[in-house]
Amino acid sequence: MLNLEALPGPLWILGTGTGVGKTFVSAQVAKAWAGLGPVTYRKPFQTGVDRADHPEADVMAVAGPGITTENHILLKAPLAPLVAAQREGRNLDLQAASRWCQRPSEGRVLLEGVGGLMVPLASNLHFLAWATDLKIPCVLVALGGLGTLNHTLLSAEALMLRGWRIEAVLLNPGADGTAPAVAEENATILRRFLPMPVHILD
Repeated sequence: MLNLEALPGPLWILGTGTGVGKTFVSAQVAKAWAGLGPVTYRKPFQTGVDRADHPEADVMAVAGPGITTENHILLKAPLAPLVAAQREGRNLDLQAASRWCQRPSEGRVLLEGVGGLMVPLASNLHFLAWATDLKIPCVLVALGGLGTLNHTLLSAEALMLRGWRIEAVLLNPGADGTAPAVAEENATILRRFLPMPVHILD
């Protein structure tokens, strides 16, 4: 299993799509880091909630001793940020969001993405293009079962082509009910294609 404490900060937790377990992984990393010192978890874009203390807000799942949790843009509809913002008649200030992500903080900073890598944030800008300028490494979270080979390889290639450092790929079989043996088979295949470590979440 990946040594979560050794992961560098700041760090993005990104996913190959929605529902792969980014928040679950963020919580595990934040709690591991908190054993060594203060941690700030930042969620720049959160859809599907109207307030930071909403039970479905990701910050609620990550919060814990030694962990400061922060939201920037909250959007009510559980949709891609661009679509959710359009429903509210809003234009997202992505330059302000970038500055918000890079604010100084005590201890290590953990950031969580929204949806998949290319989820639209503006009419001509998706998440990956926006976040690349921040030059922060990432962990890529993927499902464990059917479809994960294609989705993971496409996502990893998109990241690498833009110069991202991927610290590790984490397969999360719990998110799609994949049997451990199947997840291990997929991890073995991914290791033949990818230059970074590939691990399976317990």
